[in-house]
Amino acid sequence: QVQLQESGPGLVKPWQTLSLTCTVSGDSITRFNYYWSWIRQPPGKGLEWMGAIATSGSTYYAPHLKSRTSIFRDTSKNQLTLQLRSVTPEDTAVYYCAGATKLLLGVTEAATYDYWGQGTQVTVSS
Repeated sequence: QVQLQESGPGLVKPWQTLSLTCTVSGDSITRFNYYWSWIRQPPGKGLEWMGAIATSGSTYYAPHLKSRTSIFRDTSKNQLTLQLRSVTPEDTAVYYCAGATKLLLGVTEAATYDYWGQGTQVTVSS
């Protein structure tokens, strides 16, 4: 059974860098032709696709977040990392990681993905 578990600091101060980890169990993050995405949901708002990393290591980002976002992977730990720089209170959200056999640019429907994590709450506040 494949499971995705997001983890992170919970509380981040404005203008700091947020770093979140998605630990994948039951499958390899380097499985053939696969894509791992990060998606978030601010309070009272809809889901927002942030970016993805492919098996090849190629990365894809939402245009409005590209300048502040980086997605990495640690194959030895089977983990994905999301970094979001210069955070503001508007970055307060529940952050999810998800996996799919296609590059789902901008797609936020959970049913479209093969795997979807439980999410981790991040609050940006001084």
